Amino acid sequence: MSVIRAFIAINLTPEIHRRLAEVLASYQRQLEHAPVRWVAATNIHLTLKFLGDVSIANLDVLKKMLQAEVAGYKQFELSVGGSGAFPTIHRPRVIWVGVKTPADLAAVQSSVDNMTARMGYPAEERPFSPHLTLGRVSRNATAQDFRSIAAVIEKEKVGFLGAMCVKSVELYKSELRPTGAIYTAICTAPLSAGQHSI
Repeated sequence: MSVIRAFIAINLTPEIHRRLAEVLASYQRQLEHAPVRWVAATNIHLTLKFLGDVSIANLDVLKKMLQAEVAGYKQFELSVGGSGAFPTIHRPRVIWVGVKTPADLAAVQSSVDNMTARMGYPAEERPFSPHLTLGRVSRNATAQDFRSIAAVIEKEKVGFLGAMCVKSVELYKSELRPTGAIYTAICTAPLSAGQHSI
C-alpha cells in the first residue's frame, strides 16, 4: 500500500479515557435507538490536524518535521469537561465533550497546521475548536431523533472529567475496518520540558 490515512493528535490519559467511557455508556443507554455512530472510548483523542491520505514515501520527512516543529513548545496542562454538539445542540451532527483551551494548545495546533501546509496538506479553513468526539449523528436522522439527542445532551450535564499534562503530540495511522476504525501511533513528537522558546 503506497498511502495511509493519517492524522496528528494528542493522546489522553487512561484516567480521562475511563471517565469518557462512563459518559459514553450513559449516552448510549439513553440513546439506544438513535442513529448515532459512537466512537470507542479508547479511540477518543484530541485531533490537531487530519491529514487524510499520506504517501508512505513522505512519512519519514513528515515525522522529522513534526518532531522539529513541536520541540520548541513547552509542556502544558489540559482539562476536559462540559459537553455539546456541532453545529448546535438542536441540530446535532457531532456529539462532543469539551476541552479547556490554554493558549499553548492553540499555538501548537497552529504551528502543526502551518507545518503541514508547507508540505502541501490543505490548511484548516475553520477556526480550531478543540473537542473530543463521542459520536456522529446519521445524515438520515429525523427531527424526532434530533429532539431526543438534544434532550439527553441538555440533561446529561458533563462536569469536569480530569486534567493532564500534555507531553507529546502523536502521528496516527487510521485503518477503517467493518468493526470500526483502528488507530495506531506511528510517531511521537515530544514537547519541551523547559520554557517556551518560540
